[in-house]
Amino acid sequence: MSQHPAYTMAGICAVGGAIGYAKGRSIPSLVAGASIGAVYWYAGTRIQKNQDYGHELALAASTLLLFAMGPKALRTRAPVPLSMSVLGTGSAAYYSKKVYEERYGV
Repeated sequence: MSQHPAYTMAGICAVGGAIGYAKGRSIPSLVAGASIGAVYWYAGTRIQKNQDYGHELALAASTLLLFAMGPKALRTRAPVPLSMSVLGTGSAAYYSKKVYEERYGV
């Protein structure tokens, strides 16, 4: 069941990158959105198939998203970077909890 947030974040990142490209013709936004979205998608697939390191990959993607969008959100206060950094924070918290539960059996 924890693959659903990863798939959702994959779609949101892809759309966020497309919006960044559409608004400012920013190719880095498009590439970053597609790349982080692909990592989320791969993590969701690994989680769904009950393979190793799915939650860790989703946590890594969440952390990368947070560190990439957080400073831009603080600097520009634009809605897309702000919402992406908030979603990255929430996703990082969720997958941190899942990794902890997986490691320590809580």
